[in-house]
Amino acid sequence: MKNKKWILTAGVFGMVLTGSAGVYAGTQLETIKAYLNHGLVIEVNGQKFTPTGDQGKKLAPITYQGSTYLPVRSIADALNTEITYDSKTNKVSIGSTSSSSGASSTSNSGSTSTTSTDTNNQAESVKAKYLPADFPLPTDAKTIVLVEASIDGGKNKIVFTYTTKETLLTVGTSYKGYYQNKNLTQYSQDVQGEGFNVIARKEGKFAVSITGSLSATDKDVNEITVVWEDE
Repeated sequence: MKNKKWILTAGVFGMVLTGSAGVYAGTQLETIKAYLNHGLVIEVNGQKFTPTGDQGKKLAPITYQGSTYLPVRSIADALNTEITYDSKTNKVSIGSTSSSSGASSTSNSGSTSTTSTDTNNQAESVKAKYLPADFPLPTDAKTIVLVEASIDGGKNKIVFTYTTKETLLTVGTSYKGYYQNKNLTQYSQDVQGEGFNVIARKEGKFAVSITGSLSATDKDVNEITVVWEDE
């Protein structure tokens, strides 16, 4: 997992899982008295960040016995860090799955994968020169369509489609997190296990649309299409 700098205005903190976590082992649950901490200010990479759930609902940190607990899925998305939950073992995994664990999946609805989405460097097989250097791409990305042009006084436009064995949920979540804290003029996202759509625009800078779906020709891979244009 790459180091990410993020700041909390509270001293000691912990994390709890939110979102679709499957079935909990009832014997491991304990009733406590805690507080929703609406006053805590969170910054991620120097930008104010508000944790949200799958439906965009604001999530407040929880303070319990002097420690403040944050929703780990929302924080992981903001840091472009993969997070998975295994309902069978009741285990949360943060960061890329270790190859030594033997757990892997290429299912579109699965949550674990041995391949990681690299958020700082483009995959070696991708030669898209106009994409931002930190644009997230799975390390196994393979280009099937790439059209790049410089028009209107040097403004760049890209139509780019690639395949990957990463789950659509993992790839979609990486793009969701990538654009969440970029002070966008327009932003919308619909990220699900069977497909995703992310639209982002920063006025005077860029506009981008990213869609992901199961490949129509190869059931073992997914296809991601990126349409990027400078403004």
